[in-house]
Amino acid sequence: MDTPSQSASAPANPIADDDDFAKSIAYGERALNLLKQLRTSAKPRNYELFYCFTKGANQEFCDALRRAIQKDSRLTEEAAERLYHAYLADKDVTSRVSAVGSQFGDEMDDIMSLISSASEKAGAYGESLQGLNEKLPTIRSPQQLKEMLTELFESTKEMAELNKTLERRLVESKAQIDELHMKLELTRLENFTDELTGLTTRKRFDQILDLEMQQAEETGEPLSLLLIDIDNFKSFNDAHGHQTGDQVLRLVGHTLKTNVKGRDWAARYGGEEFVVLLPKTSLRAAVTVAQQFRVAVKTKELVKKSTNASLGHVTLSIGVTCYRKGESALEFIDRADNLLYAAKEAGRDNVQADAEAPKTHAA
Repeated sequence: MDTPSQSASAPANPIADDDDFAKSIAYGERALNLLKQLRTSAKPRNYELFYCFTKGANQEFCDALRRAIQKDSRLTEEAAERLYHAYLADKDVTSRVSAVGSQFGDEMDDIMSLISSASEKAGAYGESLQGLNEKLPTIRSPQQLKEMLTELFESTKEMAELNKTLERRLVESKAQIDELHMKLELTRLENFTDELTGLTTRKRFDQILDLEMQQAEETGEPLSLLLIDIDNFKSFNDAHGHQTGDQVLRLVGHTLKTNVKGRDWAARYGGEEFVVLLPKTSLRAAVTVAQQFRVAVKTKELVKKSTNASLGHVTLSIGVTCYRKGESALEFIDRADNLLYAAKEAGRDNVQADAEAPKTHAA
């Protein structure tokens, strides 16, 4: 694997604009070569990771990517996601939010300047009217009256034009601010949405979990958790390729997304693991939901898009637990993880739950 030159004083963010077109093309070609060598899908996120690696702008990032590849002899989905969110995603979002904030500030400065100018001219117009009113009793001839009316007409015309300009600029500004607001909303959604499955990201899920645990702690209402793993995913991925593996991930993600209801949350937890949070749901009810997920995925036949050949069915192992008052998020998730491991040990394609609820196996 290539080892790029690196600088100890490099900035934390490995992304920077390339003024040199030739250099940027060279970085891109090296990134694509690395993707080919490691048989890694050339999706935008993975390309960005290797592009930043070839630039060598961040020693820590390059070392982390190198270690991740050495560990599994390739870049796994889980490792790619972890590296992206640790070194690229948050910084990219921050820079975009900062850029939008700067544009919004510039827009508001322009509007305030225009309003200030309009206010000054409105004041001058008021003074002009007051002056003409004071002159009115002194008028002795038609010529004097004509001159005063001409002055009044010019002042009124100027004020009307200013009002039209201000009105038009305010309409334009509203459209611009609406567009900036949309950009911020899209940035927020990108940061909270897994690009492959369309589910909530782990980062966002961790935030939601903390909030729902606080709610359960205060109200005493049940809060159940499902930790889900795709059975034999690594073997399937190695046998059929990463693109087909991505198809499996999308299948599971779509099934979860279309079956969660109300306040329920489904997220991609990492690699081939998913998590579902069920507020106000008892352990027994959560087991029923887990079985519904398991059956819904198992009944869908997977077909290889390139050949239309059947690849069989996907099965899930699921651990189900319910929040216990006073425990930490780590303890909560660890119990679900232990139950997921028990489901694997029991032969996969089944649901294992805390002792408080009946254990249910493959049907």
